[in-house]
Amino acid sequence: MPRENTDAGEVVQTEEKYSELYGFRDTLKYKYRAQKGLSEEVVREISTVKNEPEWMLQKRLDAFKVFESKPVPTWGADLSEIDFDGIYYYMKPADKKTDNWEDVPEEIKRTFDKLGIPEAERKFFAGGEAQYDSEVVYSNIRKDLEKQGVIFTSTDNAVRQYPELVKKYFGMMVPPSDNKFAALNTAVWSGGSFIYVPKGVKLTMPLSAYFRINAENMGQFERTLIVADEDADVTYIEGCTAPIYRSASLHAAVVEIVAHKNAHVRYITIQNWSKNIYNLVTQRAFAYENAYVEWIDANIGSKTNMKYPSIFLKGRGAKGDVVSIAVAGDGQVQDSGGKIYHLAPDTTSKIISKGVSKGTGLTTYRGLLHIDKNAINSKATVRCDALLLDKESKTNTYPYNEIYADDAVISHEAKFGKIGEDELFYLMSRGLSEEDAVTLIVLGFLEPLVKVLPLEYSLELKRLIKLDTSNSVG
Repeated sequence: MPRENTDAGEVVQTEEKYSELYGFRDTLKYKYRAQKGLSEEVVREISTVKNEPEWMLQKRLDAFKVFESKPVPTWGADLSEIDFDGIYYYMKPADKKTDNWEDVPEEIKRTFDKLGIPEAERKFFAGGEAQYDSEVVYSNIRKDLEKQGVIFTSTDNAVRQYPELVKKYFGMMVPPSDNKFAALNTAVWSGGSFIYVPKGVKLTMPLSAYFRINAENMGQFERTLIVADEDADVTYIEGCTAPIYRSASLHAAVVEIVAHKNAHVRYITIQNWSKNIYNLVTQRAFAYENAYVEWIDANIGSKTNMKYPSIFLKGRGAKGDVVSIAVAGDGQVQDSGGKIYHLAPDTTSKIISKGVSKGTGLTTYRGLLHIDKNAINSKATVRCDALLLDKESKTNTYPYNEIYADDAVISHEAKFGKIGEDELFYLMSRGLSEEDAVTLIVLGFLEPLVKVLPLEYSLELKRLIKLDTSNSVG
């Protein structure tokens, strides 16, 4: 039956498994690297290297002033150890982006080949993108979709090729004034995906992007912008990993989504950063009349994670769902959840949060449900569940409900539990090892996420869960 304590050798073995699968690092001679630390000079340098128009440089400089004026947040996880002057804010790994996988530099291609990215793109996706440190090195989309007017490229490329679209939507959902890390991203952003799906176009296969941090003391600040025009439909899946280093790195992305009338956008994240990464991400969507936005957010890696996907239901009949998954192993802080704002009549929403804690890991659900006084006939469900794998593990819940409409229909449910010896005994009596039994129970608990993933990502998630929860019961 369950062991009282995990042997130190087993912890090392688990770390070695992670390192073999995801934590390897490359020795790469970068084409360009900005000086370490953050200043107006560095912001200007990034813009100059990218040969950006004046209007984007001005956005960066304005955001940098906002960043300097805002304090580091103190209401969530402890961020006091982030050394903003000890980070490289821009590192260019290759001369240019390509749509031919064979043209990607060999060292970088080897990394993504190890992670299975090209194979997954060929089998499961309508298009793929790969970002390595600060730059997108590869981007490709099926030619038939390109002919229908679908745009899938790096955000850097979109600034040059589709400036009017970028000007219209960039910063509309997440202005620099929103928070310190949104301001930081706007000042030093690089890479990320730009997607535009024209009116009436429905993608039957997902678009995919993979983000890789390779360098030590690296900051990755991609900017992703997705616009689904009227009656359009798109699914986007992103994954991310990094090597294991002793010193911390920072990932502070911004994601903005616009779903116009009757559009559907599904955004899926599998976050598997190594345990030296601060993952501080701002994600926000606007859903207009009868639009539907789904945010499916899995957080398994990182040292400290703070991420709360938000949906603003701005048109009558709009719908928004947030499914937030967090798995915190030893030494990890997973502070996650979701926010939904009902701003129009007949809107519906659902927030489902699932947290799994192991050892000294801490999961925290932090969510907000806001129903405006004008959002008559709104319906919303909030459910946050936590599973503790041993005697040390902990979880917190901070739900906020702001209800200003008298006829709103709201349900809220929260519960936590532990893996029972009876469950383990039953599964092990059927021939499963203890490790496999724990994994099966955890996957059953996380079922809302697993069932919506494409096969390749579902298998990958199961492997990650097994890796992160092995030797965990005590």
